Amino acid sequence: MIAVVTDSTSDLAPDLARQLGLHVVPLTVHMNGRALLDWQEVHPDGVYEHLRAGHTASSEPASPERFVQLYRELLTTHDQVISLHISGKLSETVRNAEKAAMQLPEPGRVYVLDSRLTTAPLADLVLRVQEAVQAGTSAETAVQALDGYRDEQYMEFSVATLEYLRRGGRISRVTEVMGNLVGLRPVLTFQNGELKVIRRARSKETAENILQSLVERFGSQPVHLTITHAGTDPVRIRALRDAAQQSGLTIRQGKVMLLGPVIGAHVGPGTFGFMARPYAD
Repeated sequence: MIAVVTDSTSDLAPDLARQLGLHVVPLTVHMNGRALLDWQEVHPDGVYEHLRAGHTASSEPASPERFVQLYRELLTTHDQVISLHISGKLSETVRNAEKAAMQLPEPGRVYVLDSRLTTAPLADLVLRVQEAVQAGTSAETAVQALDGYRDEQYMEFSVATLEYLRRGGRISRVTEVMGNLVGLRPVLTFQNGELKVIRRARSKETAENILQSLVERFGSQPVHLTITHAGTDPVRIRALRDAAQQSGLTIRQGKVMLLGPVIGAHVGPGTFGFMARPYAD
């Protein structure tokens, strides 16, 4: 048997992760002088309300000790573990997982992998790996397939302001100044494990701008589409769904994911994005 582990920045809701048999190691959110486990002790909406009120929030990577404990437990019931995590350029979490694996009597039974991504794209990789191992694929084959999975998917997202990413050290002050222009919103994507501002779009047209970029990339090819959103605003989520349906994308399957507390602490309120990959029957 093969266990699949990820961290809470995959933004897989705890109930869903349990239903799928996934194991999620939480990062920590610091706010109001408290250290709260991501998704377990704080809901995404709590972070966004906190930030809108003018307060700050920060995060802490999952510790090696958490990983050691989980790996040891899993290896009593599983032959191997695949542990897939947030980009090492955005968090120390994957390095802490590597340290933990090296403390085990048989470290070779645990595959620790840097996804070079986070949130929805990371969740997509985790779910595809889980499907593969449940179908009988070996750990080695599933790990080798990761690059192909990653190459298939593409995500762009937009933040209301780059201030939160700059505070957390995810972008530079120069990038923040260049990206925050009146009447325009920055559009970002993942490149080599980092977050990059790739263009700016008119604030009221940002969703359509991102979706047009996906149309140009995927054409009429059927896709699986994920909408990510900061908070449970049903009106805004409905508007993003409507925009996707009118975009020209051939959507065969889709879902909406909430950006979790740790991710929210770094991107802030008003963030949304779209991720697509080819749809497979």
